[in-house]
Amino acid sequence: MYMAVQKASISHTPEARVAHMRLLVDQLKQLDKRLRAGGGPAKIEKQHKAGKLTARERIEKLLDPGARFVEIGLLIAYDKYDGQAPAAGVVTGIGKIEGRPAVVVANDATVKAGSWWPETIHKILRAQEIAIRNRTPIVYLVDSAGVNLPYQDGIFPGQYGAGRIFLYNSLMRRRLRVPQFAAVMGPCIAGGAYLPALSDLIIMVEKTSFMGLGGPNLVKGATGQVIDSESLGGAKLHTATSGVAHYLAKDDASCLDMLREHFRSLPQPAPTTSGASPARSTADIYGVLPADHRLPYEIEEVIFRIFDRDDYLEFQPEHAPEMLCSNAKLNGRAVALIANRRGFIKTRGGPRIGGIVYTESARKVAYFVETAERLGLPLLYLQDVSGFMVGVEAEIQGIIRAGAEMVETMATTTVPKIILTINHASGAGYYAMAGQGFDPNFTFSWPTARIGVMEGDSAVQALYSVELQKWKASGQPLPEGLEQSIEKTRADYESWLDSRYAAARGHVDAVIDPMESRETLSLALEVAMQRPRATPLALETI
Repeated sequence: MYMAVQKASISHTPEARVAHMRLLVDQLKQLDKRLRAGGGPAKIEKQHKAGKLTARERIEKLLDPGARFVEIGLLIAYDKYDGQAPAAGVVTGIGKIEGRPAVVVANDATVKAGSWWPETIHKILRAQEIAIRNRTPIVYLVDSAGVNLPYQDGIFPGQYGAGRIFLYNSLMRRRLRVPQFAAVMGPCIAGGAYLPALSDLIIMVEKTSFMGLGGPNLVKGATGQVIDSESLGGAKLHTATSGVAHYLAKDDASCLDMLREHFRSLPQPAPTTSGASPARSTADIYGVLPADHRLPYEIEEVIFRIFDRDDYLEFQPEHAPEMLCSNAKLNGRAVALIANRRGFIKTRGGPRIGGIVYTESARKVAYFVETAERLGLPLLYLQDVSGFMVGVEAEIQGIIRAGAEMVETMATTTVPKIILTINHASGAGYYAMAGQGFDPNFTFSWPTARIGVMEGDSAVQALYSVELQKWKASGQPLPEGLEQSIEKTRADYESWLDSRYAAARGHVDAVIDPMESRETLSLALEVAMQRPRATPLALETI
């Protein structure tokens, strides 16, 4: 194991590390709690008085008892619309139903009657992409008043507008054979009605469900007909007369029971595995990272608190050790692990800066990824990367070509890719470590994650270096206006680099408590492994 040479200062004791991480986690949990409350107690009580469960109550009863639910996109749009769109009015995530991994989409009717914001579309599309990529069944728990009309320009049109939801519906149903189950548990109006209509089965709940291309008011305005909701698009009409829906449930609980029954009728997936516990205590994971993100730490202190203690074998540990490549197991499943070491690292060729990708380390990772692809091993990236090495020596060594090899091998793999950003994710190194643009199966981050082109100080140098040098040479103090611009740049970058900022814009699926890393990654890996790999060509056909 290579040890970082640089030492943390006395202000970054283990106790300080734990306190810093606990503060970040507490702030995250407070935000999560507020967002999970949806429209608040009064709206929740209104839902209950209507004889309906809330979106999260429905999900809890749908999933296996005690099953983990990894919510995807909880922080989406939390800092927009004056806080009036918690979780963008829809709950999306992955969990287990009758022992089988599944994707769940549930409209939160406590948030503006479950209407669709622009980001609601993004979340539903992301959930469908997870189902498509991993060939995982998807359940829609529909309870929505339709498009949030003041924002229709960001919802209705465009390549990634609401229509793409129905494209994904159609592809899953006709081409990919991904099971889609829809439960209409409240209103389902206008174009939104095509989401259940394009699913494999529809369950409606007696007296609380409505499904129609237009509600009573629209029908009256368009045709002059006067009709009540139940007669126009109620559960009994669509299950007994129109034949649009397939099953009638008396209430939310029986509807969810029917969904579970249908899951029991699906072909059973491969049995889950269980592996040895980590070599080191997960309870101590808060103390691994320094409070100052620039200081070094041992990446093994992270790895040995998440992955199984058995069958851990590092690949080429003596060569380009700033990049760690290792065969490992996560809850009994074999994986190929790629991580960055931090700090100054001694090598035979001289010191290396951890977090930087050099020519040798790029080629080492490229070969490791190629091997994982041939062996069918899923890739897990622990990101703490500051970028690629720059300078005359790096260019002479062919850093551009080596970096291209690292990117290309990662981009063209067919095995699952799962990302956990624990600290930095900067520059082209973020791309090479399977950044979001390369369609990883899942992307998670710790509250300490910093995702951006560069740090604020680097941005200041890039933007103001000429002016700073001029004023330094003159011996005069910086003008107040220039100082204010520099401080604003630093503050902007600090905001943009915050993990919550990234999550609010969908750049990561979820910001997670480090203590929950093993369980979250294990479930994501199980979901990702549902898709069978393409069978290689027989020798005689080559």
